[in-house]
Parts: sequence; C-alpha cells; structure tokens
Amino acid sequence: MPAKVVVVGSLNMDLVTRAQRLPHAGETLHGESFATVSGGKGANQAVASARLGAQVSMIGCVGDDAYGEQLRAALLAEQIDCQALTSVEGSSGVALIVVDDNSQNAIVIVAGANGQLTPGMVAGFDAVLAAADVIICQLEVPMHTVGYVLKRGRELGKTVILNPAPATSPLPADWYSSIDYLIPNESEASALSGLPVDSLESAELAASRLIAAGAGKVIITLGSQGSLFANGQSVEHFPAPKVKSVDTTAAGDTFVGGFAAALASGKSEVEAIRFGQVAAALSVTRAGAQPSIPSLSDVQAFKAS
Repeated sequence: MPAKVVVVGSLNMDLVTRAQRLPHAGETLHGESFATVSGGKGANQAVASARLGAQVSMIGCVGDDAYGEQLRAALLAEQIDCQALTSVEGSSGVALIVVDDNSQNAIVIVAGANGQLTPGMVAGFDAVLAAADVIICQLEVPMHTVGYVLKRGRELGKTVILNPAPATSPLPADWYSSIDYLIPNESEASALSGLPVDSLESAELAASRLIAAGAGKVIITLGSQGSLFANGQSVEHFPAPKVKSVDTTAAGDTFVGGFAAALASGKSEVEAIRFGQVAAALSVTRAGAQPSIPSLSDVQAFKAS
C-alpha cells in the first residue's frame, strides 16, 4: 500500500494575475494575464504528496459556493480522500496573487471557510488521523485547531510536520514538543526565532534556537540556495538543483508534500530532503500553484537525467 499522509489545513481558490512588476502602495498597474487556480497551502501539500506517491487524506473546510465545489473536485481528481473535507456556510478561502516578470509574488489571503475549521471538527475525523503515517499542518487555519492537531498527532505516535506558514510571530511554546519536523522558509524562520535569516550562517543560528525551543528537527528552505537541515547534533546544507524559474508559487508546499511522501514511504531524511528539493525545483519551472506540482515520474526522470 502507498504511504499514508494526512494534511490538516487550508484550501483556497487562487486568483492569479501576472504583471511586469509588483505594484507599489496606491499604484495601479496593467496586468498581463489572469487565471483562477486551486490552491491553499494545505491543499497544495496534499496534491504534492499525492502526485509524488502517497495515499493522502485532507481535513479542512470549503464554502458552500462555486469555489468550494471546484476545490473539492480538484482534490478528488488527484485521488485524495475527501471524507473529512467539510462544506460550511459562506465563502471558500481565496488568495489574491500577483506574479512579476522575475517570478516573485505578493499574496493576500482571505481565510473564508478555512477560519471555520475547529478542533471539534478534526476530532470527529480522529480515525483519519489514526490511519496516518505522517500528519502535516500549516498556519492558514485557526491556531487553536493547529495546536490540537499537533498534540493529537503526538498522542497517536505519528510523524508530525509543521510548515509554519504564514508566520509573523513565535509559535506557542507548548507546540514545539509535538513537532518532529519544523519546516519554515527564511522569513518564517526569522519570525519564529527572532533572528535575521539571510545567509547559511544565520539560518544555522535560527535552526539551533528553534531546536532549543523544543522542535525535534528543523529544515529551513532557502529558495535557490537549497535548504538547511538541523537535528540538534549536526547541521547539513543541501544545495538546490539548478533550473530556470518561471513562478515560485507553491514551491515550498511542493517541498513539504514531497518530503512527507518520501519520508512516509521509508526513505531516509537525507533522501526525503533531496527528493523534496527536486520536486520543488521542477515546480518553479511551471506557472501556478497546483498546476506546477510535478508527478513522481517527473521527479524520477529529472534525477535520471
């Protein structure tokens, strides 16, 4: 049987426009294109895990609107189990995304239905959590719900991954002991640790502080600089594969989903990190969030080339 990954998190409809550059405050620019694309960090990570070889279940909320129907259909098309995906009254989550000619983006998120995911809802699907090998959370649903899932995952003896995105302040101190793998990017690592993160050396300092706070292991993703892995005894830098970037949207989600799928399938941490990095590198060569996420065969072909 394929590895089992359960993702508890957000689903958004991404409203994406491309422009020559990102607008300044108060400025209006002419966009070059517009598209609606299924996204949300939770759903992106679920799709990444599924395409990269895992059997996946999604726990989350969508609205009772057209976007909610589309978001559910997108997951079902990836063979993702949606028995724990609840429709609630109101709008689905949306993300307003501008991507510039340098593949950088600016994003505004409206939580919508994601804000209605409660610990009680998750508790109602405890059998789904219990069937998991790996549980993944992010921070686009209510914090008390994330805290519940982390602690329940630890009680069940599962491998627990937290992608602390978006993060603007330190995590609750009592969360860390429930986290096996904390996977922030540079800005998130800075927000959590209180240290600037703009180099490998500063990333190492931030990772050490997060481990001292109680996280089991830390992987800081560094974009084109790869990633840094720390476990409290050693630190290792993994350079990123070289590719031509088109759109960095969902690259971090692809890494998390790929890492989880590889880890759940029995790969070592080092193998799982390298697998996730290849998947993330391939994703930035394509536009969009979920449309950019590669398949297992894509990753295998890249590694063989």
